[in-house]
Formats: sequence, structure tokens, C-alpha cells
Amino acid sequence: MANSLRSKHWIEDWRPENAEFWQSQGKRIAWRNLWWSILAENIGFSVWLIWSVVATRLTAAGFPYTTDQLFQLVALPGLVGAFMRLPYTLAVPKFGGRNWTIVSALLLLLPTLSLILLVQDPSTPFWLMALAAASAGFGGGNFASSMANISHFFPDKEKGFALGLNAAGGNIGVSTVQLLVPIVVGVSLFGAAPGSGGIPKLHLENAGLIWIPLILLSVVGAVFGMENLSSARANVKDQIAVTRRAHTWLLSFLYVGSFGSFVGFSAALPLLIKTQFPEVTTNFAFVGALVGSVARPLGGKIADRVGGARLTFVNFIVMAVIALGLLWAIQQHSFALFMGAFFLLFMTTGFGNGSTFRMIPSTFQKLHLEAAQRAGGDRDTALARARRETAAVIGLASAIGALGGYFVPRGFGASIRATGGIGTAVYCLLVFYVASMAVTGIFYLRPQRASTLAKSEA
Repeated sequence: MANSLRSKHWIEDWRPENAEFWQSQGKRIAWRNLWWSILAENIGFSVWLIWSVVATRLTAAGFPYTTDQLFQLVALPGLVGAFMRLPYTLAVPKFGGRNWTIVSALLLLLPTLSLILLVQDPSTPFWLMALAAASAGFGGGNFASSMANISHFFPDKEKGFALGLNAAGGNIGVSTVQLLVPIVVGVSLFGAAPGSGGIPKLHLENAGLIWIPLILLSVVGAVFGMENLSSARANVKDQIAVTRRAHTWLLSFLYVGSFGSFVGFSAALPLLIKTQFPEVTTNFAFVGALVGSVARPLGGKIADRVGGARLTFVNFIVMAVIALGLLWAIQQHSFALFMGAFFLLFMTTGFGNGSTFRMIPSTFQKLHLEAAQRAGGDRDTALARARRETAAVIGLASAIGALGGYFVPRGFGASIRATGGIGTAVYCLLVFYVASMAVTGIFYLRPQRASTLAKSEA
């Protein structure tokens, strides 16, 4: 690879669709970059969702915040993370995937250090705590840059599984933080005195402390184990051009239904359990996010075989049915049914995440190959353009989808404030799933409609 490098960490010659190149050297490099990307993204997700657990313990630690304010602390990282995903996506073709992984990992020190400082003082004003929670949105931005970067490394036939694995490795960060934080906040890492009156002291600062060494490890891994691809270079104008394509917005809409549900449920579930079933511990809320994370690469793998659109269509039907089951569980006030419905919803969000993301490269590859065929253009040039637009759309779709991390918790909070329960919010989700199913069926299961749309954008 010596002649393929412009500098030590830049690869000039990258041809993943060439079978000989892929088997001789490309595959090894792609997978090494993928593993380090997964680590960095995993930590990013952990930091992004850290407030989903911390917020449930602030009242016990003496913070006088209302239930609605707690839901705001849970939701704010989702809103900021969604907006951060746009510049993070643009950063990959501008600065290089390896270089931006280093920078984005270092930025995670800001939300972790601010959390460590502020949660030790119950007199911290809400606006300042909200600012600290909002900074956790940096962790949400990591997903977009990671997925955009990895999409360049793999051939189209393996993108579904590779992107699913990369996303799943990041998504597991949600279950990691929800599993570890409840444990470490009850432990004194530095031998501090126990709480008074026989009540164990909550060490909420530990929720931030445990991620510091892992953040530094991900930085070191990116420095020595990742590369930048020159073929991923693109200017901002070329990246923004995808906003003129109807497919960009349709696929982004579908991703709100899958990923938006996943991150929204992940953020809200611990607080939902605490408010709706106060007699039950929230310590096993991590299982939902774990189920959704593990299901994601499986969804990508199945989509590689049967088609992303088919799996996405069926998946939204199932999500609508489960939402009806959740409404029934709420009416019965059954915790077992409530958690069963949520675990099934998490599983379907994982399948939907994998299948929806699989639709992006296949849609844009088909679009550009058909355009090249009509115009007598070069196939390799069309494929290169498709890869660049795929990366841009992945970033944009992930940003729009991440808005679910804000609106779902805020929707649950508003529903509780207005009616005392979450039924209204679940009805809204049900309507959205039906609409997503319709969009998939109309535009992606009817070849003539998709072909007409593609020609109009050529």
C-alpha cells in the first residue's frame, strides 16, 4: 500500500467493488477501521444517553427538579445530537474519517467533565444542568460521522451487514450506560464517606468518571488504527446537493420511525418505568436497548438477502401491531405486558434500522447507474458518485432520525403532564408507523413509482 498513500494515514487508491483489490488488501483495512469506529461510536452513544439514567436519580440525590424538567434533561441530548449530526457528516469528507474520529472522541470530554462537576451540588440551577445535558449531544453526532465514513470502506453487497454491525456496536452503548451507571453511582471510587442516616450516598459523578479512560482509549485507537480515504473527499456543495432529491427525505422519514423510536425509547424508558411503575426498579431497562442493538445487524443481513424495502414494510406493520399491544398493556396497568411490548418494539426498531439503512446505498446506486446508462456514462464514475451521495444521505437521515431522541421523551412527558398517562403519545406513534408503512409501500415496493421518481431527479 506504500504507493497508495499520500501521507501516512491517507489512502489514495480505494476500489472496494474490485474483487481482487478487496480480497488482497481492502477487506483487511476496512475491517480494522470498522472495529475502531465501533469502539468510538459505542462510547459516543454511552455519553449521549447518560442522562437517561442520571435523571432518574437526581431527585434521590436532593435536586428539586419537577418530572417535566427531568424529561427535558433526558430529551435535550437527543435534540442537540440530531443537529450535531449534520456538521459531523460534512466533517468526514472535509477532514477525513480517521481525523474526525479523533476530534469527535476528544469532544466527549466536555459533557463527561461537566456532569462530574455539576451533579455533586444539589443547588445547581436547572438551566446550568440543562446546558450540561445538552452537551451530551456531542455523543449523538459521532454516529453520523462514523456511518458516513464506514460506508466508503465496504463494497455494496456487504454494506448492509457492515453498516448494521457498526451501528449495532454504537447502539449497544445505550445498554452499556444503562447497565453500568446504576451500579457505579452506588460505589465510592475514592473512598469518600458514606451518606448520613444509614442512607447510602449517591455518587452521580461516577457516571461521568468511568468514561474518561475509554474516551482516551478510543482516541489512541483512531490515531494508530484508522485511515482516511481520499475517495471520500467531497465539497460541501456536493454534499448538500442530496437535499434536492426526494429519496433523501423519504428515507429520512422512514429512519425517524425506526431509529427515532429506538433512541427515543432508550432515553425515555428508565424514567417511564420510574413514573408509571414507581414500585419497580429501573435497573434492567438496559435490556431493551440491548435487544434493539443486537437486532440491527441481523436486520441489515436479512435486508441484504430479501431487500431493504420488503423488510422495512413488514417491520412497520409489526411495529403498529405492537403499539396497539402497548396501549392494551397501559390500560391493564400490567408491568409485565408493558415491558414485553417495549422489548418487542426495541427488536423491531433494530430490524428497521438495519433495513432502512440498507435501502440508502441500493437506492442511490440504482439511481446513478440508471442515469449513467441513459446518458452513456461511465459505470465506475456513477458508482463513485453513488458512494459519496450515500454517505451524505446517511448523515442527513441519521440527523433527522435522531430527532426522535428529543420528541419521543418530550411527547411522553407532555402526555403525562396533560393526561397523567402515556396513552396519547403511543397513539401518535401508532399513526406514524402506519404512515411509514404507506411511504415504503408506495415508493419502494412499486418499481415503476421509484423509477419515475429517480428519472425526475437525474
